[in-house]
Amino acid sequence: MKKSLAILGIIGLILCFSFMVMTGCAKKSAVKDQGVSAEEKAAADSAAQQAKAKAEADAKARADQEARLAAEQKAKEEAAAKVAPQAEAAAVKEEVSFKDVLFDFDKFNLKPESRDILKQLAERLTNNKNSVILIEGNCDERGTTEYNLALGERRAKEAMKYLVELGVEGKRIKTISYGKERPLDPGHTEEAWAKNRRDHFVVTSN
Repeated sequence: MKKSLAILGIIGLILCFSFMVMTGCAKKSAVKDQGVSAEEKAAADSAAQQAKAKAEADAKARADQEARLAAEQKAKEEAAAKVAPQAEAAAVKEEVSFKDVLFDFDKFNLKPESRDILKQLAERLTNNKNSVILIEGNCDERGTTEYNLALGERRAKEAMKYLVELGVEGKRIKTISYGKERPLDPGHTEEAWAKNRRDHFVVTSN
């Protein structure tokens, strides 16, 4: 009887020991499993942070590049805007010189040689549709200011009339009289006066 109890006790101890060993292994396995999951989670979080940082860096790089290109384009447009008015102004100021048309004393009718000059002028205006002309009528110093202003105007109008007959549009022609106020030659001789009785032409491009 005692021997049987002893055997049972030994068996019980073996069973208890086995149970404890199995429980300990299960706990270790659980702890091990938990440790692997934490590491994987940390690795995943790190990868996500790196991906986010790279995306932000790429976005910033693209934004910087777009800003730089926009600044370059704006600079080009501003430079072009500055050049265009200068080129336009240069075109407007372009002038072509023609010989003056001369008149006899106290006359405003055109001489044959004057008509030849005006024909060349009409050809220039016909071939350059953007050109306009200002005809400046002038007189010598003799006579009153009022009389010479009127005579200078008649001389300019006579040249304008002939240009229109040659096919130049009247709206492209302007006239002005300076009378005796702008002498080409300031002398007080017949030679000087002959130079000052004139129409002067200023051709410009619109």
